[in-house]
Order: sequence, then C-alpha cells, then structure tokens
Amino acid sequence: MRRLTVAAALLIWPVTLHAQDHSAHGQMDHSQHAMEPAEPEPSEQTATPRPQQSGPISAADAIWGAQAMAPSREALYEDHGNMLIGWFQADRLELRSGVGGGASGDSDGFLWDVQAYYGGDLDKLWLKSEGEGEFGEGVEDAEIQALYSRAIAPFFDLQAGVRQDLTAGGRTHLVLGVQGLAPYEFELDAALFVSTKGDVTARIEAELDQRLTQRLILQPRAELELSAQDIRAVGTGRGISSAEAGVRLRYEIIPEFAPYLGVEYETKLGRSRDFARIAGEDPDGLALVAGVRFWF
Repeated sequence: MRRLTVAAALLIWPVTLHAQDHSAHGQMDHSQHAMEPAEPEPSEQTATPRPQQSGPISAADAIWGAQAMAPSREALYEDHGNMLIGWFQADRLELRSGVGGGASGDSDGFLWDVQAYYGGDLDKLWLKSEGEGEFGEGVEDAEIQALYSRAIAPFFDLQAGVRQDLTAGGRTHLVLGVQGLAPYEFELDAALFVSTKGDVTARIEAELDQRLTQRLILQPRAELELSAQDIRAVGTGRGISSAEAGVRLRYEIIPEFAPYLGVEYETKLGRSRDFARIAGEDPDGLALVAGVRFWF
C-alpha cells in the first residue's frame, strides 16, 4: 500500500510543477504589462502647428522669416531678374472694306496699330504708333508715341511721355496713361493727352481674347475717345467724341503669327457728329476687316 502511494505521488509531482510554472509565468507577464506605462495618445495641444502656406506672396518668409530669405532673394534677382528684353507686336495690321457710311463711304482702306518696348521688369521704353487711311487718298490719321513705363502693380504699368500727330496739323501732346491686364483678363490701355495748344483729350481701349479652340480665338474690342472742349481743326467735339466696337476671329498658325477676319462699327457722337455732317461725311460707318496679328 505504501508503495502504491509513493508511486502515485511520483506521477502527480511533475504535473503539479508544470502547472505551477505556467501559473507563475502568466502572473509575471500580466504584472510586467501592468507596470509598463501606456503610450500617450497624440494630442492636438502638443502637436507643432503648421505654418499657413497662403500668407504673403513670398511663402518662404512665413517659414524662415523675411530677414533670412533676403540674401537668397537678392541672389535670385541678380541672376534672373531685371533682364533687358525687347518686344514688338502688330496688334492690328489690316485692310478694311467699307460696307456703308463713314467718312470713307464704301471705299477701301488700311489701318495699323503697332507697339514695342525695351527694358526690364519695372522700367521700360515704349513706342506706339497707329493710323489709318484710304487707298488713293493717302493717310488720314497717324501718330507716334514715345513713353516711359513704370510697373505699379503685377499687371499694370504707369506710362508718361510724348505723342506726335503726323497729320491734322502735326500737334504735339503730353501723355499720361495706364496699360495692363484688368480683372477678367481685359487688356486695357487708357491715356490722357494735353496738346501744346491746351487741348485735353483722352482715349480708352479694351479688348478680350476668348479662346474657342487651341488655335481659334475670338477678340471683341471697343474704343472711346473723349475731349474736354471742341477742337474744330480736327473735327472733334467736347464730351464723348467717337466710339468703335468690333470683333475679330483669328487663327493662330503659330502663337507669334495669326491672320484674322472681322467686322467693326464706328460712330461719331455729340458735337463731333455735327462737325462730320457739316464736312459732308457720314458719322456712322461699318467695315469688314482682314489682317494679321504678329509679335516677336
């Protein structure tokens, strides 16, 4: 009997030891996990705030500071900024066929409107010339302008200089104007003229390019001329003296060269209308136009 009891004890003893080992291991693991500190949850208060990227025009200033970026900005300007550039554009170089009214009646004529500049980002010298005439009768109106231009906004220049009329008595004018890209991508050119005889006039031109396809562009255009007084020598009356409105459809063979077709209506208003009738001219005119626009 004693032998059976000893044998049973020997059989049960390894099982008991294994159970104790497993229990101790489980208790130790749980205690170790209990002692380990919990990982902190990410908090919005402890997170480093990101700098706003929609701040100043120079976004790097918001991160590094304007003083730290100044040397880099000066080096970039020295290497790439204020380069002298020359540019020429014939905005309108066209033949015109009158289809009713106007000073030219039903006769055919021509028109040019060209401009060029040379200079840097801020300061430029502008040259502008425009005029028109009839075949067989020569040039009726022509002028040339020499202007100093200073950038006053990212898309606008302030211009000042001299305008010389090549017809109508050859008057000389002082010029003060603005030129640039207005909201909604209107190209605007407005100028005030003061002649050496004290006549004050103004001109406002606006045009808009509407891209129909990658190469086909529709361009509405309008022009107003104003005068502070009657100028009988050139048939101009005070107030809004004349207005033009037209539309041209051009095809860009390449961006630098684009022929076009269009139609333009012009009318004289107010006292200018009376002066035109006294001179035997029709104050209203409609013309079909064909021309080319190019730049280089």
